[in-house]
Amino acid sequence: MDFQQLINGISLGSVYALIALGYTMVYGIIRLINFAHGEVYMLGAFIGFYAITSLGLPFFPALIVAMTVCALLGVLMERLAYKPLRNAPRVAALMTAVGLSLLFQNVTIYFLGAKPKSFPRLTVHTWNVAGVSIRSSQVLILGTAVVLMILLHFIVQKTKMGKAMRAVSFDRDAAMLMGINVDNTISFTFALGSALAAAGGVLVGQYYGMIQPFMGMLPGLKAFVAAVLGGIGSIPGAMIGGMILGVAEAGVSAIRGGYFSTYRDAVSFAILIVILIVKPTGILGKNVREKV
Repeated sequence: MDFQQLINGISLGSVYALIALGYTMVYGIIRLINFAHGEVYMLGAFIGFYAITSLGLPFFPALIVAMTVCALLGVLMERLAYKPLRNAPRVAALMTAVGLSLLFQNVTIYFLGAKPKSFPRLTVHTWNVAGVSIRSSQVLILGTAVVLMILLHFIVQKTKMGKAMRAVSFDRDAAMLMGINVDNTISFTFALGSALAAAGGVLVGQYYGMIQPFMGMLPGLKAFVAAVLGGIGSIPGAMIGGMILGVAEAGVSAIRGGYFSTYRDAVSFAILIVILIVKPTGILGKNVREKV
């Protein structure tokens, strides 16, 4: 792989990592695969779109608005849909997640239409560094993703709520006995994950210049693959998994001048199959014994 494709892959992988963080945090704290997470990413892109086109906000304020609204959506989603099923069999919560995903898609189509919308793009500058073209939109994606990941690391490792998140993920009952408000901690986790997914949606909308109601389906599944690859439940694992997936896709797209580019989606799921066979816990995952 040449350096150009590496840059493209890291840029794409940053978005996968942002979405994968939501998957892995929610799984880490309540053992739920939230398949509606890809649609939160889509809704974030649409909220960013209307914040720019209807409210006239610049890009970064629109990004913050999208993250804030999706964080509230994440809390509502957890309180209304998942909390009543917290002690139900896992398959019930899983089917609820699939249902929410379809609900978000169809509500978006009903109110906003199914046609793609042209997302306002920032002026793109291109720099040539040692024969490698680096676009400002790629720098924007990578820079924003890195800042958000550093902020997330600070919240999880240094704040009181972050310590509560780690305690609940380790042992929910013990955390409750220690006086931690488990309900608020779980809601906060959903808010964080949803805000990161919304940021990914806005960044991708700006990068490709196009958004549509089904845009969350495939990236959502790929981000799930990235979370499993890195070790679902592990925050650094989700970042690493997203980057590996992005670079792998870019590498496949570059083989023989793009001849195999149509197989880039298949590569993601091939990686999932391989990792489940070779190391089911993922790169940074650990074996956990569960009582049956």
